Amino acid sequence: MSAPLTLDHVRAVAAQIRDHVNLTPIHSWRGPEVAARTGPGTEAVLKLELFQRTGTFKARGAINNLAQLDEAARARGIIAVSAGNHAIAAAWAAQTLGTSAKVVMIASANPARVARCKAYGAEVIMAPHGAAAFALANEIAEKEGRVMIHPFEGPNVAAGTATLGLEFHEQAGPMDAVIVPIGGGGLCAGVSWAIKQLQPTCKVYGVEPVGADSMTRSFAAGRPVDALPVTTIADSLGPPYSLPYSYQLCRENVDRIVLVDDDQLMDAMAVLFREMKLAVEPAGAATTAALFGPLKNELAGKRVGLIVCGANIDLETFSRQIARGNEISGRV
Repeated sequence: MSAPLTLDHVRAVAAQIRDHVNLTPIHSWRGPEVAARTGPGTEAVLKLELFQRTGTFKARGAINNLAQLDEAARARGIIAVSAGNHAIAAAWAAQTLGTSAKVVMIASANPARVARCKAYGAEVIMAPHGAAAFALANEIAEKEGRVMIHPFEGPNVAAGTATLGLEFHEQAGPMDAVIVPIGGGGLCAGVSWAIKQLQPTCKVYGVEPVGADSMTRSFAAGRPVDALPVTTIADSLGPPYSLPYSYQLCRENVDRIVLVDDDQLMDAMAVLFREMKLAVEPAGAATTAALFGPLKNELAGKRVGLIVCGANIDLETFSRQIARGNEISGRV
């Protein structure tokens, strides 16, 4: 694997991007619902990355990627591909560092996310699906000389997300386990690497939706595989494929990946809203769903870190999913 990460490099990246990103808080979640769902003695420590610039962790990798560009590359501008969160982050990073952005978004992208990209000054181009979006973005990059800012692959993305792991370690101290959402794997690649460097005995668990399990299948195959059609409400965890750099970091540093379904995601969203007053998108509830579901018994009585990765969701969709979550929780 090229360009291996080092702690010195990640600390340098953290210093370089510090003025542009938020130091997101942590919170030790205590309350009757979380206690009932996790059992006695379990402590859930939330890393509230939903309070990051642009509403998700994606700001870290995007701003780090742009910070590495020379003046000539910035003058040509950037191109990005995303169903939403990375597009928003790339548009924000381009505006922040004074360059232009084109973003290719998938037709199913939430209109609120499209609007946020435009609000940051990006030109938005729509494509019918993920494969077509990447093909179009590559064509634009070649034709216009724009730099492709990848949503989840490469050392600059991993170094950016590793700053989150470094930050979490410094804020929370020793943890028995950390749970990280997986889409393309860029977040989990950096966070899992950082946690294993800083707390080698800490277990790292990835979590994917049942309807977007490309990393689970990649682990089983022993290599990155193409994704199947995405059939989950957690659209930001539905990449078109897995890729080598993020796959390898996850393979080396993630102890196990678990799956959660849409009902578990909506149930977790509802609990986070009722007890923590957090309005998260489905991906942002994935780690809570994993702790309440497949990891409940394994992590009982442990100190567990949860990455709450984002909150880019429109009010109508959130209300509908929370209503369903309340039904699942038996709170209606």
